[in-house]
This record gives sequence, C-alpha cells and structure tokens, in this order.
Amino acid sequence: MRLMTTSHLYILTGASRGMGLSMARQLIVPGHTLLCISRSESPALSQHAQQAGAALVQWCHDLADSRTLGPRLESWLHEQGSTSWRSATLINNAGVISHIGPLSQADPDDLAQALRVGLEAPMLLTSAFLRATESWTATRKVLNISSGLGRKPMASQAAYCAAKSGMDHFSRCVALEEALKTGGAKICSLAPGVIDTEMQLHLRSADSEAFPDRDSFERLKTSGQLTSPDEAARRVLACLARPDFGAQPVADVRD
Repeated sequence: MRLMTTSHLYILTGASRGMGLSMARQLIVPGHTLLCISRSESPALSQHAQQAGAALVQWCHDLADSRTLGPRLESWLHEQGSTSWRSATLINNAGVISHIGPLSQADPDDLAQALRVGLEAPMLLTSAFLRATESWTATRKVLNISSGLGRKPMASQAAYCAAKSGMDHFSRCVALEEALKTGGAKICSLAPGVIDTEMQLHLRSADSEAFPDRDSFERLKTSGQLTSPDEAARRVLACLARPDFGAQPVADVRD
C-alpha cells in the first residue's frame, strides 16, 4: 500500500505502551504517516488517527524475531516511493528488561530475547531503513532510545546495560558512515531520562537481594523525580525536531 497524502514518515517500535504509546499519540497529526511496530495493535491509536485525519499503519510483530522484519520494512519502504516525503524517520524505542538478577543466574532464552529486542532489532531495522531510503532526497533520521544505564553499569542489569551500551556505540559507528555520504542520514542514541513506566515498577518490585540498587529506584518514585510518559515523549520529540539533531550521536535529553 502506497500512501501519497502525507509528507512526513515515521516508523516507531514499541508503540503499545509507556513512552512509545505517548510518542505515537503525539506523532499522529495531519501531514504525518506513522508506522507502528509492536507485539499488539492498539485500537485506541487507530481511533485517534481517524479523529486526527492522520495516516496510521500498525504491524503486530515480536521484535525478538527481527530477521524477518527487516526485509518486510525494506519492501514496504520501496513501495512508498522516494518522491512523496519531506522527511523519513526511524525511532527504535522498543526494549525489554530480562529477569532481574546476576548474570550467573540468567536464563539463556530470557537473556537472548533481551539482546535481540534491545540491540539486534534496532541494528537490523536501521540497516533496512538506511538501505531502502539511501536514494531518497528526504531528510532522513534515526533516533535510538537509549538509557543512562547504557553509560552507567548496574548490578543485576547486565543484559539491559549491554544492549543500551551497544546501541550507543553502533549509533556512533553509523554516524561516521553516514557522514561520508552526500545527504547521509542523521542518527542519535538519546537517553530520555527516568520515566514513570511499567519498567520502573518492575525494577522497584524486584527482590532486594537480587537487585542491590532497588532502593534508589524507590527513592526516584517517592521523591517525584520520575517524568511522565507524555512529558518524556514531548522532550524526546523536541530533540528529534532540533535543526542540530545528530550533531552528537550519543546524547541525553537532560543535557
């Protein structure tokens, strides 16, 4: 299906809850086409898009199986054509926290899923996006949603920290590659701050013996230092809209 009525294309993973859902709602405006990739479809988003007069496409796909998703995205982008768009943006937002505990106690399947969703999927989707849009004249951007835990080690969080650290560093590498091209894409791995999501609840509910830093996450909640998903989404999208987006391939929304 080729969509010809809008001029700004956004592709967003992990749009079914938390900050991803908030970003999706804020991106659903006239003039935008939004492709959401999540494990489940959101009827509320479909209704919101209909009311807003915006174009929304939703794919149900488990990002732990991203090898088939990359070719599907590349094919879909080719169908859209290169002349209809003023901008095209990929937002790699999806991520999961594996079982909270020392790496020595990690379940192999749980560990593999965390790395596939948090690192493999963003790399494969970024590769497909850049390849499919390389000849486009549209402004192209890749926004990777990282975390402060990609830059700060934490016990019992090896998989999540490693995935986000890998996201930061592959973003640096891609930025160097795209800088060598005429009209190369801009890329940034952006830490969005601490957000009041289910992930934070999961961390606060962990066994304190398995997760030595649990108390620090409890204090963030009780002291009111958590940002709402809607406000976090607003800040992230404001960074994406900045004219100097990508000048720093690894950044923090609080800088």
